[in-house]
Amino acid sequence: MPDLLIRNGSVVTASGMVNADIAIEDGAISAIGTELYAPGEEIDATGLTILPGLIDIHVHFNEPGRTEWEGAATGSRALAAGGGVLYFDMPLNSSPCTISAVDFDAKRAALEAASTTDFAMWGGLVPGRVRQMAELAERGVIGFKAFLCNSGLAEFPAADDDTLYQGMREAARLGLPVAVHAENDAITGGLARHAQAEGRTGARDYLASRPIAAEVEAIERAGRIARETGAKLHIVHVSCGSSVAAALESRAQGTDISIETCAHYLHFTEDDMVRIGAAAKCAPPLRSAAERESLWDRLTRGDIDAVASDHSPAPPEMKTGGDFFAIWGGIAGVQFTLAVLLQRADLPVERIALLTSAFAARRFQLPNRGEIAVGHDADLALINLNESISVDAASLFQRHKITPYLGQSFRGCVRRTILRGRTIFHDGQHFPGAGRLIRPAQRT
Repeated sequence: MPDLLIRNGSVVTASGMVNADIAIEDGAISAIGTELYAPGEEIDATGLTILPGLIDIHVHFNEPGRTEWEGAATGSRALAAGGGVLYFDMPLNSSPCTISAVDFDAKRAALEAASTTDFAMWGGLVPGRVRQMAELAERGVIGFKAFLCNSGLAEFPAADDDTLYQGMREAARLGLPVAVHAENDAITGGLARHAQAEGRTGARDYLASRPIAAEVEAIERAGRIARETGAKLHIVHVSCGSSVAAALESRAQGTDISIETCAHYLHFTEDDMVRIGAAAKCAPPLRSAAERESLWDRLTRGDIDAVASDHSPAPPEMKTGGDFFAIWGGIAGVQFTLAVLLQRADLPVERIALLTSAFAARRFQLPNRGEIAVGHDADLALINLNESISVDAASLFQRHKITPYLGQSFRGCVRRTILRGRTIFHDGQHFPGAGRLIRPAQRT
């Protein structure tokens, strides 16, 4: 018999939204229907929309080694408050970075000890470490991350074209995707050096140093190499419609490519960055209002595959100073991905479920995740779409109260988050979870 019954919710399934009950047994969905019976616990979801629990495929929780920047305890609680049940942690900015089996083991132990939600781990693709990719695959990485420009950390250098080619060939052999931060290093680095040499170090100068052309060129180059090597390519944090177009052109030429954008590119503009300051600095940077609308257009047309947070916090002292180039770049927003997407009346909730859950499960080989279906893990976000939230410091569950989302208001309030049948967040309160490492299916 079911352990838990969720009654009378508006349930978002792959085939559409239905008014139904959800029965849960041993952490999995055992039935979806009307007037189901269960002798145990019941949750009344009347008036609530039930989405699959969010899978955030791009976060930096910085553990171990830089836990004071965030940490899995606070980061995963913020994720759960935003309806999330699973995150993919990037191989930086933890210290050591995840570029060997030893590094993987250290991070896995740290995340298992602290995380409320489940987690997966990206491995690093950096010069001199291609041979370590196989051992990382054996450990269970979800894929490999490469920077095509300066990452900001000396211990995680950019992948030159030889490293990218060799790494993609190895990733193809291992059957795992390569995620790339796509900005041309020569362009961004050169423009930054020129600006700094001339004393131009303000927010507008930083924006000018990272043009759309640098992003488009890097996507085109990565696409060609992926196509040549047979690798699966994932472009992270695409910032504008032009970059989506470049990725789609590569796909049309035969590249196995997926496209991710982030909530902050959909919500903020470059003018917001100038107004807000360091809390809104990221790379690629926020773009113009016209580019933001182009990105939304691509999203609503179905050209973008996934929306993530790229949650990348830093201590307050690293987010201050007069030189905008020297300020740490990264936006903290793991709590607000669903909030941003729910604002658009032209974006059906079924599409939101695909962007934030189902596609991730399919692309990264996570069986029985990402959808509300019989036999799938009972990962659920219960949301009141008629209730609004206002973001203030007290409502943030991340470690540092630094985010461009402060002062913003959103339609929709996450009332409860359920991971494998257990409530981990309910009306502002967190409950202990037992976060597990999630490996791609071929490596289970």
